[in-house]
Amino acid sequence: MSIDFTFSDEQKALRQNARMFAETVLGQVKATIAPFAKPEDRFYATRPFYQKMVDAGFLKALLPVAYGGTAMPTLDFALAAEELARIDVNVPSALLATGLGVIPIARFGTEEQKQRFLPDFAGSDAKLAALAFTEVTGGANFDCPDPRFGVQTFAIRDGDDYVINGEKHYTTNGSGWDGTTCDLYTVTCRTDPTKGPEESLAMIVVPGSTPGIEVVGFLDTLGHRATVSPRIRFNNVRVPVSNLLGKPGDGKRILGQTFAWTAALIGAACTGVMRAAFETAYQFARTDSRSGPAPIIGYQNVGFMLADLKMRIEASRYLTWKACHRLDESDYEDLELAVMAKVYCSELSVQVVYDAMRLVGVDSYTQLHPLAELMQDALCFPLYDGGNMGARRRQLHEMFLSDDYDPLGACGA
Repeated sequence: MSIDFTFSDEQKALRQNARMFAETVLGQVKATIAPFAKPEDRFYATRPFYQKMVDAGFLKALLPVAYGGTAMPTLDFALAAEELARIDVNVPSALLATGLGVIPIARFGTEEQKQRFLPDFAGSDAKLAALAFTEVTGGANFDCPDPRFGVQTFAIRDGDDYVINGEKHYTTNGSGWDGTTCDLYTVTCRTDPTKGPEESLAMIVVPGSTPGIEVVGFLDTLGHRATVSPRIRFNNVRVPVSNLLGKPGDGKRILGQTFAWTAALIGAACTGVMRAAFETAYQFARTDSRSGPAPIIGYQNVGFMLADLKMRIEASRYLTWKACHRLDESDYEDLELAVMAKVYCSELSVQVVYDAMRLVGVDSYTQLHPLAELMQDALCFPLYDGGNMGARRRQLHEMFLSDDYDPLGACGA
């Protein structure tokens, strides 16, 4: 057995370049979006920053080499994601959402589908993709075995086409840059309202130019202020049968692997936010005396709290690295650590930011302080991308119920 946390020269360069990019480019996002009251306008204002991410190669990193990408390993992506999220969560979230749209194609598409859809995202344009997953009633019971419930977006076959009808919420990127449509949707649907998900749950690729796609509103969120959350309605949207990924019934497996990728990377984003909170609290403790004789870092309770914060950050980082490594190593078949990283790191990030606020005091509760904004962003992590209570813990529970579950499998023993 070999356990080695040593970075390669390429990984060191990647991490350093991502840090510089975040500080010099993404550091301008907050001031840029500040004048805008509407969530969609804040999102549109981030387009130049997203374009710079494209120019820097982050979008190509999502794609296989054969289709113009650079196929960055998940672990390497996590190294960059931590640095980016430390400065801004909004623009990296748009990139992550594009990944949710294209990775199902890259992993489960036919050669013809990959050739048809992926090269567009390897170019120099600020292309946006979206995963249209969450139903109006929520996404937790998307795979409910009773066909009366679960996913209520239906793709009914009509000759050589599927005709899609339904409405989705929280379709990140789904508005595109102009409020109409994004470049491509991967839509979670069912192909038969009389059959359960094992037979009917499906993923269908829908180009944004297809008639019948409508943006019907925007949800304004407490944090992630420039991450757009539109409501998308599919009105008799007609696409060829050849746009179906796999076959009806494959939807759960496709979604499982796709959301495992984001789960592991959200661990990295959470670590970045925790780092920002620690650095804020640490600097405060070193420089502010709170009307006392010396900076508060000299007091034991402050030092102990900082120690707790730092330990949590390190635990989050190494669980994330292990989860990403395991995904890459298992070709996305072993999902347990990825799900654990999402749950553990997201909930830990809320606690870390809160404890940093406790250290700073009531000033941290004002909009004049960076910790208030970090808390708004951190609160989202346990709730989105498959809520920890409704979806992620249920994933783990299902693993535990399997007759072949190995309690030591995640650690490779």
